[in-house]
Amino acid sequence: MAVGASEGVGAGVPALAGVPVLGSLFDLKSDSLGTYLRAQHQHGDVVRITAGPPGLRAELYCVFSAEGAQQVLASESANFRKDNPFYQEVRDSFGNGLLTSQDEDYLRQRRLVQPLFTRRRVDGYAGAVAAETEAVVAAWQEAPDGIVDVSDQMMHLALRAVARILFGTDVEATVDVVDRCFPVITDYVLRRGYSPANIPRSWPTPANKRAAAAMDELYAVCDKIIGERRADPAESPGEDLLTLLAAAKSSDDGEFDASELRDQVLIFLLAGHETTATSLSFALHLLARHPEEQKRAREEITRVLGDRTPEAADLDRLPYLTQVLKEAMRLYPAAPVIGRKAVAATEVGGHTVPAGADVILAPWVTHRHPLHWPDPDRFDPERFTPEAEAGRPRYAWFPFGGGPRACIGQHFSMLESVIALAMILRAYEFEAVDTDIPVSAGITLRTDGPARCRVRRLDG
Repeated sequence: MAVGASEGVGAGVPALAGVPVLGSLFDLKSDSLGTYLRAQHQHGDVVRITAGPPGLRAELYCVFSAEGAQQVLASESANFRKDNPFYQEVRDSFGNGLLTSQDEDYLRQRRLVQPLFTRRRVDGYAGAVAAETEAVVAAWQEAPDGIVDVSDQMMHLALRAVARILFGTDVEATVDVVDRCFPVITDYVLRRGYSPANIPRSWPTPANKRAAAAMDELYAVCDKIIGERRADPAESPGEDLLTLLAAAKSSDDGEFDASELRDQVLIFLLAGHETTATSLSFALHLLARHPEEQKRAREEITRVLGDRTPEAADLDRLPYLTQVLKEAMRLYPAAPVIGRKAVAATEVGGHTVPAGADVILAPWVTHRHPLHWPDPDRFDPERFTPEAEAGRPRYAWFPFGGGPRACIGQHFSMLESVIALAMILRAYEFEAVDTDIPVSAGITLRTDGPARCRVRRLDG
């Protein structure tokens, strides 16, 4: 017996069929991205999905159209808040930084941080990205049998780059701790964020104790560096982001205290390395599976850069490489699912989403919407020529979110990704070893297996 639409508010919204009592619980647990795709294919752009037993049942209102995404994230964003259990778990683990804060807290943080993310300021980080990429390029010469797991390697590169930009000369003190503690904490957040009920974090269960130990270690290394900077600003290593955050202040908004600084640092570490690593990993793997596109990208890189190190100004000179990256982000958006809670009943796509409803946007689905993306599973960088982009709705592609809460670091992510791709593709030719990479929705998109490529050095 399939689960149908319930009576009353929301009854007119098409419902995805599930099993008796539990609805789509097991489908969402085993393959949430596939379940959202199936919901759109079967029922259109606004679909209700129920999951869980009576009394603990979640009811999700999924919005898949570009117009609906724009309404939720931009034109009516005040009506859709980050109030769901998942965001609360992220707050409890990684702090109340820009990703998770709301209302006046968010506005104050954004005003203090915004001057640190101007294009001119971010462009100044190009050298740090190039230095970390050069280290990866050199290390791959020693890869056993010439095979590298690009998912693992790009996670390492992105973490080192963002840690270097955040902490400057203190990068070595943080990378090992983040590398060790983040997986423990993120897995804990995911289990609790998608569970219908949770025991208190204070109970001494093995899972709670492991997560608490990882958080304590992570917090301690951040607090130590922050304390040292504030105790002796004259000894600051330079224009790293932590130094700038510690100095950020205004007459209206004051400045960050030590706890607020740590919250911002943790959120930047989380959002600043996993998202970029995802984009880089899949861009490289897609090119490894498509040799003609790989050749065209490399020819552009060679023509524009020659042997010199790429700079921020080169982003505009590498249009095809940028198209490759955007197409990779379409097929594999680092944030494949975005959640909100409706404050008031709202009409979306001709259906009423009730007050208090959990609303799901899925770039994973919208980026494959057949109305805007013919043959949507095909890799085609030509989708992102200026002419093609001008012919699509703004929110047909939104890997950085949108509206007033669009990712503040999107220019940095594009800068880092283009520079790293240019240097890596100039040095190596790629051939895919693993041709099918299973993925799932975590805090960010995650690979559920290796993404190995065989690499061949091109410049000796």
